[in-house]
Amino acid sequence: MDIPMIVGVVIAATGLLTSFRVLWEYERGVVFRLGKLTRAKGPGLIFLVPYGLERMKRMDLRIVALDIAPQDTITKDNVSVTVNAVVYFRVTNPAKAVVEIEDYYFATSQLAQTTLRSVIGQSELDQLLAERERINEIVRDIIDEGTDPWGIEVTGVEIKDIDLPKEMKRAMAKQAEAERERRGKVIAAEGEFQASRKLADAAAIIQEYPMALQLRYLQTAVEIAAENNSTTVFPIPMELMSAGTTSTGKAVAQAAAEGMPALLPEGTSGQLLADAVRRIADSATEATEAAGSEQDSA
Repeated sequence: MDIPMIVGVVIAATGLLTSFRVLWEYERGVVFRLGKLTRAKGPGLIFLVPYGLERMKRMDLRIVALDIAPQDTITKDNVSVTVNAVVYFRVTNPAKAVVEIEDYYFATSQLAQTTLRSVIGQSELDQLLAERERINEIVRDIIDEGTDPWGIEVTGVEIKDIDLPKEMKRAMAKQAEAERERRGKVIAAEGEFQASRKLADAAAIIQEYPMALQLRYLQTAVEIAAENNSTTVFPIPMELMSAGTTSTGKAVAQAAAEGMPALLPEGTSGQLLADAVRRIADSATEATEAAGSEQDSA
């Protein structure tokens, strides 16, 4: 075998061995033959025409997480905010991603930034904070429509953070505090209203059944006695404390002595209660006269 034949065999074997490519499951190879697009091949073992007649560009079909840099923009109600987000996309048509766009990654990033700024500028701050899911969906639809001719599919957009100015944060904190105070006052007023209605119902029942007041007094006495003290409480009408003279106090005490035994438990002395009431009335009268004397001397 002569040397030229050996050289030809070696060149043919080398070209044949270098014509094989192995592509992973998530990869596709866009093949160009003499600069002309043929088709996308893969995955697995593929064969290319050797000696540079066919060239291949690998394309990754996995989902890419694209981080959008923080964008300073102004909302519809003239509030300056800084928003950053993340875009998830993947290549669905490798041939278009190679032929239709020079750098699909950079182009998708720029389109996502401009779309995010545009959508934020058309939304008010309250909508941006409360309707984040709707904003995400709008941004995703716009980006997906713009990248569809490039063979790119946008699977999702998520706004990660919304940074507000310090002045706006303080104003929102004051608003939230005022709202909480308003709710607390409304709840307290509603409680007072409900309590007053219950007290009115109780007063109507006690007025119809006077013994209910006596039962309430006995219940209160039991509660006081449970505190390990020796204090005994007798309910006295407030009218007794307004007696102006000793004679009036005595008259009131006499009236109480005549009327109270019917309301007292059996075996209770009405005279003892009348004496106690008379002493209280005399003490109140003396205190009143002493206070009047001091004022006159002054």
